[in-house]
Amino acid sequence: MSEATMADQERIDFSRVSFLIVEPNRMMGQMVRDVLMMLEAQYIDRARDLASAVNILRLGRIDVLITEWALGTDGNTTGMDIVHWVRNDAGSPNRMMPILMMTANSEQEYVCRARDCGVSEFVAKPYTVQSFYTRLVTAIARPRQFVRIDDYFGPDRRRRRDAAYQGPERRDAAVAR
Repeated sequence: MSEATMADQERIDFSRVSFLIVEPNRMMGQMVRDVLMMLEAQYIDRARDLASAVNILRLGRIDVLITEWALGTDGNTTGMDIVHWVRNDAGSPNRMMPILMMTANSEQEYVCRARDCGVSEFVAKPYTVQSFYTRLVTAIARPRQFVRIDDYFGPDRRRRRDAAYQGPERRDAAVAR
């Protein structure tokens, strides 16, 4: 069964899910908000930078974080900083919060870096409503198990549980908890 077909079978009451969109571009942020409203989301907060996002997240009212990769014109602040804060900071109210990274930087290097920082799902811009919806449903309804391995805490980076990896350092399911 395809991922899109599986997502179509999931029913999520988006009116009960609170979202934070972190997007410095007003128009792009509004587009994401419009899609969420179309899905009947009721609580949607927005931030344009890291400091504002952290202040909102500290309140503990957000269920799902959606962030752009490039947050600052200086190039020093990225969506990865927010992901790192959520996953690793003692002040984070929900370290296992679903996090979607939305960006035009869809090359493998960026996808791998986002995955290795703890992003739940990756949405490449430009995106379709269907692709955004599919990733959103996957992150909320079928979250991957969280693991702590060395300096990583986040969703299991392996998508295919049926892959028969036989190399060194194979994680045992009991150890990954």
